[in-house]
Order: sequence, then C-alpha cells, then structure tokens
Amino acid sequence: MKRPWLKRRMMPIAEWYQNAAGYRKLGLKADDLIPEENETVLLALKRLPPKEAYDRVYRLRRAVQCSLAHQLLPPDQQTKPEEDDLYLSPLIKEIEAEKKEREDLEVMVPKKKTA
Repeated sequence: MKRPWLKRRMMPIAEWYQNAAGYRKLGLKADDLIPEENETVLLALKRLPPKEAYDRVYRLRRAVQCSLAHQLLPPDQQTKPEEDDLYLSPLIKEIEAEKKEREDLEVMVPKKKTA
C-alpha cells in the first residue's frame, strides 16, 4: 500500500458507512447487493458453487421478508463484519478479464512471414 496513513484515516469512515447502509442488519452480504441485470453478473452467478448460490437466494428472500414486515433480524442472525466476504466480485473480475482477453485475441491479425 502506497499510503498507509490514508487507510488508517479512511477505514473507520468505511466501516461506519457499511454499518449505516443497513444491509447487514437484514442478513445480506455486500455482494448480494450487486444487480443481476448484467450478462457478466448472470454468468458469475452460474459459476457459483451450489451451496453459495442457495445461501444467496436464502439471504435475499429473508431480507425481502424482513423488509415487508418492517423488521430487522435479531443481532445474532445479522451479518457480522468478518462474515461479509466477497464471494461474487472475484468471479465477476475473472469473467471480465476473460472477455477482455477474448476481445484482444479476436482483434489480433496474424502476420505472414516474408521469405
């Protein structure tokens, strides 16, 4: 990291913002908030392991039920900061890198050697 002093100053603000966003109080993870309207995200969702995909659907349904009832989950069921890991973002980055590589390879023009 080039500026550790900046990280020390910004981390408390970032943690406050994540808590203020309220998605953890509904039992969601940060990657659950990524909209599914993109081809890349849909492909990443297909690549998820079955258990992770099931857990995602369960978290989303439970959050919708809590939202409709205007209630929050009990503190023991809310997502803890250490549980809020990125499970979908690495797959999205991997798919975007694959797409970029594919585009780069399609643009390449083979050159013939002249003797």
